[in-house]
Amino acid sequence: MNSYSQYGTYKKPSWAPPAWLFGPVWTVLYILIAISFGFVGYQWISGVVSFAVVLPFALNLIFNVLFTPILFRLRNFTLASVDVILVLTTLAWALLAILPLAPWVAYINIPYLLWTSFASVLQITVMIMNRKG
Repeated sequence: MNSYSQYGTYKKPSWAPPAWLFGPVWTVLYILIAISFGFVGYQWISGVVSFAVVLPFALNLIFNVLFTPILFRLRNFTLASVDVILVLTTLAWALLAILPLAPWVAYINIPYLLWTSFASVLQITVMIMNRKG
């Protein structure tokens, strides 16, 4: 079962977006992430920014990549909820760290921040709605 059809089997709130919307939204977000996070990584390799600046970006990527396998392979709603909060937290940290050095990186990631905020509330709601027992 793929992620989209599995998502359809979960109890969700009435305000949850349809499964087909996630692909287009994440395509746009991943383009913005690739451009901006790539820039930060290049700045770190070039010695322009410190490891302290690049660290939250790296952690954000790790937590972002882990979300889908946690939710759809492990089917662990609680761990997926913790993970999405870590995605949101590391993203906020990253944007605050880069804002004084490259404000455009923070600004270009506002859609990612908004979507992740919404996704966090959605995931926690789905977790609660799908509790067993």
